[in-house]
Amino acid sequence: MAVDRLLIIAADVEQSIRAHGQETYPHECCGALVGKGDIVTTVVALPNTTEEGPRRRFLVRPSDYRQAERRAAEMGVELLGFYHSHPDHPARPSQYDLDHAWPTFAYIIVSVMNGAAGDMTVWYLKDDRSIFEEGSLDHGENSHSHSAQTVHGQTGRG
Repeated sequence: MAVDRLLIIAADVEQSIRAHGQETYPHECCGALVGKGDIVTTVVALPNTTEEGPRRRFLVRPSDYRQAERRAAEMGVELLGFYHSHPDHPARPSQYDLDHAWPTFAYIIVSVMNGAAGDMTVWYLKDDRSIFEEGSLDHGENSHSHSAQTVHGQTGRG
């Protein structure tokens, strides 16, 4: 079920997410979406620190979350959500994604099949946290965007 939520990402932002997913394959990548309103102007690649195995899980540490918020504030923008990859799986949220999401954020998922980035979707958690609803991604013009930045200087695997 599509929800009437639109997230606009520039071509270089989309390419940064896709490249991050391909670079970390076969592990999941993760990062923060920053911008204003419903417009993502940059991404902040985050280290995947899961202890459950980065092939099928991702984890953003509280310190990395705070760092992403600080980076956004320094740029005069806001933390809008997060992105991650699904290696060799569809760009649909898992039960794990549902269990670890917050209702106020957008969640972009990129499917990376055999090392090549494919489908990219955006999801929003319902306020009652019961399910994700799919939103729409608009691949807007490449204006005033920034390439991916990293927290702790790495885009590495967890």
